[in-house]
Amino acid sequence: MAIFNQPSAAKREVPAPPEPPKPTETALKREPDPNEFNLGTVAPVSRAAPVERTDGKESLIASDLVIEGKIEGAGHIRIAGRFKGDVHVQGDLTIEVGAKVNGAVRARKVVIAGELEGNIESAQRVELLASGVMVGDLKAETLIVAAGSRMKGQVEFGTGDKNASKNGKAESGAAS
Repeated sequence: MAIFNQPSAAKREVPAPPEPPKPTETALKREPDPNEFNLGTVAPVSRAAPVERTDGKESLIASDLVIEGKIEGAGHIRIAGRFKGDVHVQGDLTIEVGAKVNGAVRARKVVIAGELEGNIESAQRVELLASGVMVGDLKAETLIVAAGSRMKGQVEFGTGDKNASKNGKAESGAAS
């Protein structure tokens, strides 16, 4: 027979986890082990240099994306994945290391650290970084080519020079 006036069994308490040991003075003064993983020594990832912008926003196609279509707009585009189609923007286009673009490009500034297979139709400035590869024709006001970059195609730059004559030679601004 059960007795109902007895107090119920006490709740089971979970013991608190033990505190981690406090570092000793010798542990604080030890020399770093060169074989030990240290976040402070990780080399930075090679990427296209950040571009200073005061106007517009930047859209990103992440490295794990593959997109096919057409990009048009007034903003800036950073492609880290793969894109197949034309890119026509009034802003800047950056193709990151490991990224690949197949299609025609028209942008104010184009930075190529990855691969571009297509023509750059008109740009104020094109930078082909050391890791950059371009297969196609290029037409730009200014071209910067880093050692180690690769390109196959025709290049035409400096065409917006107001002092350039029709035969491609620069004319002197001095009167004769």
